[in-house]
Amino acid sequence: MNMQAMMRQVQKMQKEMTQEQERLQQTVFTAKSASDLVVVEVLGNRTIKNIEIKPEVIDPEDPDMLQDLLITTLNDAMKQIDTKTEQTMGRFTQGMSLPF
Repeated sequence: MNMQAMMRQVQKMQKEMTQEQERLQQTVFTAKSASDLVVVEVLGNRTIKNIEIKPEVIDPEDPDMLQDLLITTLNDAMKQIDTKTEQTMGRFTQGMSLPF
């Protein structure tokens, strides 16, 4: 393969990577707690888009329960983002030995 063809291939791959990154950043990831008491929507760029809290989970005498539900549900959404990012972007680096 000549150098010019290789450079075109690299540029094409960079363009595809950028497009995939932009798509991921705009993707909405939804996570739900048990019984859907808390539902969060987070964009792929980790911006929280929406949080729904069912009234029955709001107990002024037990704020820790709501805090725990929020933390668990948000962490689930972040894990979804990480997993999808690895799956999507990993195809561009598959088989490459990149230094970290």
